[in-house]
Amino acid sequence: MSELNELLHAAQKIVFLTGAGVSTASGIPDYRSKNGLYSTGGSPEYLLSHNCLVNEPEKHYEFVKNNMIHPEAKPNIIHEKMAALTRNNKADIITQNVDGLHLAAGVNAQHLVEFHGNIHYIYCQKCGHTVSLEDYLTSMYHKDCGGILRTDIVLYEEAIDTQKVEKAVTAISQADLLVVVGTSFVVYPFASLIQYASPDTKMVAVNRDAITLPPQGKMITGDAVKEFEQVEV
Repeated sequence: MSELNELLHAAQKIVFLTGAGVSTASGIPDYRSKNGLYSTGGSPEYLLSHNCLVNEPEKHYEFVKNNMIHPEAKPNIIHEKMAALTRNNKADIITQNVDGLHLAAGVNAQHLVEFHGNIHYIYCQKCGHTVSLEDYLTSMYHKDCGGILRTDIVLYEEAIDTQKVEKAVTAISQADLLVVVGTSFVVYPFASLIQYASPDTKMVAVNRDAITLPPQGKMITGDAVKEFEQVEV
C-alpha cells in the first residue's frame, strides 16, 4: 500500500486542493511549466484579465477560444479516484481548474468548489442568458441580442465568489487531511486557504516539483497519475 493510499484510508474527512497538473494527463496544458500556457508568448495575464475583456474583447475571446477550451479532454485516473471518494462522502475537492473535468468524472457536486469557475459555462454580458459552448466557439456575440459573451471564469482583477470562498473555508476547517495535487501553490487566495485548517490536520502534496509546505506537510514528488493508480477506493 502506498503512502498516499494509507493516508487517504486513515482519514475521516479529506479535502483535495487541485491545480493544472491534475489535468495534464488529460491533454490540457498547465500554466507555468516550461511548455505551459504562459510560455506561448504574448501576455496571458493581460489576455485573461477583466481589463482586456472590457477594452479589447476580441483579443480576450481569441485567446480563450484557442488556448483554454479543450472539449476533447476526458477525466483521468486522478479525477476518477477523487470523484469516487466524494461519492462516498469522504472527500471534498477545491480546484483551481476551470476545465470541468472533476464534474465530468462524476464528482458529487455538493462536494466540489470550482474556485476559479468553469469555462464551459457561458453567458451574455448584456442580457444574462446562458449559451452553449458550441455557440461561444462560433462567435463572441450573442445571436439573440448582440451582447458580448464571456465564460464564467474568474479573470485577473476580478474577485472570487464569496459563497465559494465560504464553502472552501468550511470544508478545510472540517478536514483531517489536506491533499494538494498538481499545483505550484503560488496563486492567491487559493494557496492561502490552508491557513483555515485545524492545527492537527495532516497535509500531503503530490506534485512533479517540490513545493513549499507548512512544517507538518509531507511532500510526495513524482507523477500524480502513478500515485493515484495505487489508491484504492
